[in-house]
Amino acid sequence: MSADIPRLEFEQLTPALQEVFRARVERLGYLGEFFKVMSHAPETMGGFHTITESLKQALPDNFTEIVSLALSSRLANRYEQYQNERLSRRLGFSDDWIREAMTPAQGDGGVFGAEERAVQAFAIAVMEGSGRGVEAQLDAVIAAIGPEQTVAVMWLIGRTVTHAMISNTLKLEPPVASIFGAET
Repeated sequence: MSADIPRLEFEQLTPALQEVFRARVERLGYLGEFFKVMSHAPETMGGFHTITESLKQALPDNFTEIVSLALSSRLANRYEQYQNERLSRRLGFSDDWIREAMTPAQGDGGVFGAEERAVQAFAIAVMEGSGRGVEAQLDAVIAAIGPEQTVAVMWLIGRTVTHAMISNTLKLEPPVASIFGAET
């Protein structure tokens, strides 16, 4: 963790960001370190938050959590992975479902449906190939969930990778533990 970038406390945020994050801080009881650091660029942080929230409206929870868990676990972004494990549980997903989001089942086995498998395969292929050579996965996900949701998945991939790059650069420690203990 770089101490060269001061951590802003909630009271130090711009009034606009305080308003944006107030409900989150009241719900969680803390302002996450990602927000404490990245709020030094308040307009951009506000935009990042807007993208995050708009994607929650554009995609069902299962697609959002699959992308977030599949990519954050592969990118070793424990900061986001552990929070999304907990969120997935709160949303009613089983521990087997959460594990499968992070480690795809082989073949047609597992608990995911066809749409969920298509979203997961696409997200992983885009991230691993930097968007190259993913024509088959793109065609499959469009066929499974339609063009509008596919575009939203692409935005979510970009948002998730961005979060991981920042969190890993700053060596941010997760604010919560994994629901699976030392297993992940």
